[in-house]
Amino acid sequence: MTVLVAPDKFKGSLTAAEVAQVVAAAFAEVAPGEPVRQLPVADGGDGTVAAAVAAGFRRVPVRVSGPTGRRITAYYALRGPVAVVELAEASGLHRLPGGRPQPLTASSHGTGELIAAAHAAGAKQIVLGVGGSACTDGGAGLLTALGARLLDASGAPIGPGGAGLAAVSTADLSGLPDLDVVLASDVDNPLLGGNGAAAVYGPQKGAGPAEVALLERGLSRWADVVGSAHVTTPGAGAAGGVGFGVLTGLGARLRPGIELLLELLGFPEAVRDARLVITGEGSLDGQSLRGKAPIGVLRAAGKTPVVALAGRCLLAEPEWREAGFAGVYALTDVEPDEHRCVADARGLLRDRALRLARDFARTVPASRG
Repeated sequence: MTVLVAPDKFKGSLTAAEVAQVVAAAFAEVAPGEPVRQLPVADGGDGTVAAAVAAGFRRVPVRVSGPTGRRITAYYALRGPVAVVELAEASGLHRLPGGRPQPLTASSHGTGELIAAAHAAGAKQIVLGVGGSACTDGGAGLLTALGARLLDASGAPIGPGGAGLAAVSTADLSGLPDLDVVLASDVDNPLLGGNGAAAVYGPQKGAGPAEVALLERGLSRWADVVGSAHVTTPGAGAAGGVGFGVLTGLGARLRPGIELLLELLGFPEAVRDARLVITGEGSLDGQSLRGKAPIGVLRAAGKTPVVALAGRCLLAEPEWREAGFAGVYALTDVEPDEHRCVADARGLLRDRALRLARDFARTVPASRG
């Protein structure tokens, strides 16, 4: 029987693999005879490729276009016939030069190039994680990279990003490859409206009110031209409408990100031999309860007790206990200043992990297996 360490990243400070390593080291110090297995996880956002690589996938580099068109080296993960493509790798906010938002012109084109490269390498199924997007282009850039032709009224290609969608007049999708694409996302937003891609996520990508209105018009025009039934499909608004693009153009299937990734990473098999599961993320809060990584791990663990480590916990104890956690250890319990928590995340996490390991050692007899 093992302790299974299955955290997500602590965004802005530690990767999921680094979190798992710190926790495993704490258990080795406090309970050296305790078997510990590290299985970093992700829910489809940034860190998804890294989690796949930690689980045995091969990391494959590709030169692609970043969200502004600048050429970058991005990665996908490959194992057998399955490729894991992370939109944030090519088209994420962290890929913006100088961190400067480009809400109107940022494109998902590079993600399409990653998919094309994986397909050329022999992948039969593409698992597409879509968190952390810098663009609101409805997936038009991604589809163009795969062979779609999107033209304005004069027959010229439309411009990049969400602003370019306002000019789209015809969309020829006949050149798209026949792919088995699974969209890994926990977002349930539709494409348009007050809960849609532009209104909800545009401001996070630097769009002001006038720009949000322009992006909404572009997405509406894009949907009119393509004529898809997926405008109101939950998840169509994921990643600035990339969900809509792949559902419409590639016939993708949508699955909850953490559920899909846990299956892919081998969590159901690993948890069978676990007597404790440790998960976590940077902020354990109300959004977590809607199905982010720690809740996905909790649900997949079944009757095995689950403890969470977090940078901060915004849930009251009755809330996290009702959710099903056996315990929560937060870095802010030691250092209330969140900026200092980010700056010294590794040291503070070690402190919390040692405390968790000592508590576990006091309450659970040492493993004999």
